[in-house]
Amino acid sequence: MSLPRYEEYRDSGAECLGAIPSHWEAHPCRYFVVEQTAKNENAENQAYLSLMANVGIIPYEEKGDVGNKKPEDLSKCKLVSKGDLVINSMNYGIGSYGLSDLSGVCSPVYIVLRPLLDRVKARFAFRIFENKAFQTYAQSFGNGILEHRAAINWDILKGIRVGLPPIEEQEAILCFLDRETAKIDALIAEQEKLIALLAEKRQATISHAVTKGLNPNAPMKDSGLAWLGEVPAHWLVRRLKQVVRPGVSISYGIVQPGEPQDEGVPFVQTSNMSDSSFALEQLQRTTFDVAAAYPRSRLSGGEVILGIRASIGAAHVVPQHLAGANLSRGIARIECGDDITPTFLVHVLRGSATLNYWGLSKQGSTFNEVSIETVRELAIAVPPLSEQKEINEFLDEEIAKVAELLSYSQTAVPLLIERRSALIAAAVTGQINVRNVPLR
Repeated sequence: MSLPRYEEYRDSGAECLGAIPSHWEAHPCRYFVVEQTAKNENAENQAYLSLMANVGIIPYEEKGDVGNKKPEDLSKCKLVSKGDLVINSMNYGIGSYGLSDLSGVCSPVYIVLRPLLDRVKARFAFRIFENKAFQTYAQSFGNGILEHRAAINWDILKGIRVGLPPIEEQEAILCFLDRETAKIDALIAEQEKLIALLAEKRQATISHAVTKGLNPNAPMKDSGLAWLGEVPAHWLVRRLKQVVRPGVSISYGIVQPGEPQDEGVPFVQTSNMSDSSFALEQLQRTTFDVAAAYPRSRLSGGEVILGIRASIGAAHVVPQHLAGANLSRGIARIECGDDITPTFLVHVLRGSATLNYWGLSKQGSTFNEVSIETVRELAIAVPPLSEQKEINEFLDEEIAKVAELLSYSQTAVPLLIERRSALIAAAVTGQINVRNVPLR
């Protein structure tokens, strides 16, 4: 969308702001918002509000079991009124801010700001704080190890200068942004829905192929396992420990890899694995002495590795260039015997039936984990090798088709988000003139 600029601009006098339309005024934030520091005396207000990134202000009860917990003592919390801006001082740069539609109380570490309505529309103030360039500039003065989590406060925000158009023009800008961001949000939602559908299609295609085969007319039999269901009658149902290479046990990796080394033996961690990708860049390394104590999990290339901790169900065939590397404790190593190919086993391990089995077998309260014995006892349906080859070729082709579509959608989403941010920034800083943009 090509939009006109204003006819005349002037220097705002602020390096962070630059030129603004000649009829706009440049003011520090304290001119149009006032910090609210009132506390919840005697905990009289019990309506605790949560601030969720990219969502905004919601009742704590709607947040679910994520993020910070509700404090037992609400007397130290800050009061929030409907129409106040609330900013998480630590997570402002990752979308943790919002304009409250509710009254209640919030965390004492949040910044609560009240727009001065004779100078600014509340939602225009929100759009100013939504501007990514404004966020970046504010956080450049913050404290913290991580740039996107640099803590800010009102003393930082209050002096930052922004451009303010007349109230009537603020309304025109808001109408334009509401309309255009809604269109972009709808496109993002469509792409995210498509991504979910494609992921489901990939999962369903894999699951059907490795449990039902490619012949829809093949006679079926009961596998004897509720989570596996019926399988082709000529397939064999075997425990995983029965199809590995004779004399080689399914094992897991290094228990304590020690401090990362600049040189030494690379080892694969659960963070290097996901359901559909295998991130091998910049593998951490351990000492030769530590790796030597775990020969059972030393990779030779061509075997199968399986996430059994955190990344449960992520499975890959090991590429040959990783021969000699080792594994972390959260990954199992499986050498296939003569009756099953590594590629087919990976497809089986990624199938819904196997994922259901892991779900029934997970251990641990802090993180999800399945034991190595659970892996060994996994029952799988094994077709003849010739049929495994056909299934592998079919799935390679089908997964590649889905991957291409997924790649397009996954690329489109960040581009749409970037477009949305750029549009907001241009409108609230006066770089585009939207006053006379026709409705579409």
